[in-house]
Amino acid sequence: MIRSLVAVFLGAGTGGVLRYLVNVAVAHYFQGRFPLATFLVNVSGCFLIGLVMPLVQHRDPLRLLFVAGVLGGYTTFSTFGFEIYRAIREGWFGTAFLYAAGSVIAGLAAVWLGTLVTRR
Repeated sequence: MIRSLVAVFLGAGTGGVLRYLVNVAVAHYFQGRFPLATFLVNVSGCFLIGLVMPLVQHRDPLRLLFVAGVLGGYTTFSTFGFEIYRAIREGWFGTAFLYAAGSVIAGLAAVWLGTLVTRR
């Protein structure tokens, strides 16, 4: 258990630093309204989980380090994308749609609610 926690901890720290570096680099070159850094992190995280998961999904130490750790620290959107992909691959189209739409709608509602609570 301790090894698993250390793997996730080290990976998450690495992923967080990578996310920060992407944000700094994008801010240096792009000043627009579109949240380009977050968009790039989310899309690249989805690409990376597509590359990594087939290689490590049955190898717990590496999966914990790279998927739960690095990609979890970098972006949880990659896991979201992979879970929708897996549901579609398994033929669970209704589940995939409900999860995707529900996550976006509930996430926006939670942000709105959180800001309401903070303002009071």
